[in-house]
Amino acid sequence: MTVTETVAVETEAATAVETTAVWREVAAATGPADRAAAEDGVRLAYRLAGLSGPERIVWAGSPREGAALAARLKEEGSAGAGVRERVRTLPWAAARERVSERMGPAGWAAHWAVTGAPLWDGTVLLTERIRTGVVESAADLPGGEPAIRAALLDAVLGQHDAAWLAAFDGQEGTGDLAGLGAVARSAGWWWPYERVAVVAERPLQLHRDEAGRLDRGDGPALAFPDGFALHAWRGMPVPAAFLDGLSELTPRRIREEENAELRRVMLEYYGYDRYLEESGAQPVQRDTAGVLWRIELEGDEPLVMVEVVNSTPEPDGTHRTYWLRVPPRTRTAREGVAWTFGLEEADYVPERET
Repeated sequence: MTVTETVAVETEAATAVETTAVWREVAAATGPADRAAAEDGVRLAYRLAGLSGPERIVWAGSPREGAALAARLKEEGSAGAGVRERVRTLPWAAARERVSERMGPAGWAAHWAVTGAPLWDGTVLLTERIRTGVVESAADLPGGEPAIRAALLDAVLGQHDAAWLAAFDGQEGTGDLAGLGAVARSAGWWWPYERVAVVAERPLQLHRDEAGRLDRGDGPALAFPDGFALHAWRGMPVPAAFLDGLSELTPRRIREEENAELRRVMLEYYGYDRYLEESGAQPVQRDTAGVLWRIELEGDEPLVMVEVVNSTPEPDGTHRTYWLRVPPRTRTAREGVAWTFGLEEADYVPERET
């Protein structure tokens, strides 16, 4: 490869990373939609698909309301046929074919690795959680679950199509996606039909942990303007009322919780070390790696923790204590610490304990 070619490749890679950062912000955007820009994007998407624009564009406060509106308009017969395939599926497939053909298999894989891939897991996780939440609330919506599930199949994901849009952004032969990109930058999910397009607002709040999972202990992790909300702790769906009680937890309340998954949430929120201390747990083994603790939980696997002390002092001279949850089969502190490194106890021989 010549110097010029090398520079070109490096420049393209840097541009791809910058583009992905922009689409990451789009995927996580909260606050009111730019309705004018979104509606212009909808009409452009129709034109690029060879369709006349929708006669009207209807706004919804969330994907839940959007699916309900779409279902009702379809039932009434005022929406016309769905045009998602022409507006999104076909131009999407054509763009991918052109880009992957131009880049070749290896080039496309490398391009996807720095554009779509970093956004994929997080957006898929979020969209599936939203779908589930919409379906779970379908009993209260017109048409019930069958109608809502059918309407969800018509949805274009707007900002949550960010992974694919990041991969296509700026690439030759992807101009037919300009309308889809404009809507994604301005609004949430939307439903394209012959005579009507339904467009949903973006969320007002989005709280996620470092792994990209919905996560909040003092309110909804995802909330939309119309009141549709999802509550979760480190990715696990929880009832809103459950979160309200976390601030008043006691070891007894944790022990009495019959749902094992909710009990684990309680333990994480309360703190394993605090729970062990206040439950009167006793250490079962000590060695140079730390202290092994174990307490039985009714209807669940035992809580087994290793207490380790960081040998590197803090700026004030103190030594921080850490608690590591390890498998119930763990019999020694050293075995537990080794497990956290993916090692067997015999293979764990650190030069210095930290």
